[in-house]
Amino acid sequence: MPLHLTKVAFGHDSLASLQERARLRAAEGSGLILTTRYLPKRASEIASDEGPNGSLYWIIKHQLVARSPILGFGEAEGGRVAITLAPKLIVVQPRGKRAHQGWRYLEDADAPIDLGGGADGVAEMPAALIGRLNDLALI
Repeated sequence: MPLHLTKVAFGHDSLASLQERARLRAAEGSGLILTTRYLPKRASEIASDEGPNGSLYWIIKHQLVARSPILGFGEAEGGRVAITLAPKLIVVQPRGKRAHQGWRYLEDADAPIDLGGGADGVAEMPAALIGRLNDLALI
């Protein structure tokens, strides 16, 4: 079972904003690359050749709302570490998560489930509405 990371989606106040950013990056063909000062200590559990890779779960307004599969780690300019993400954004069942600085690990067993793109239209709803419906145990 892979290990995941969580990160605040800085500069985004909605899931739609984050989705638009991912869509633009995919259209450019550049993908999404995040840089950080240090390689996560448990990087080998997140991305390896032996099993499935983990994902980066995005936090918006104190909720995990989506994830981006992690493709790998590499080097960036200035001795920094590059985290390469898949260009797709997968909407997940919202789950409360306090904002934090830096990286936090998320065990696979604790990760929220994917909502998918089924005919029910849940993935297209605003994140706040999905969160409220989740609180009421309606989804």
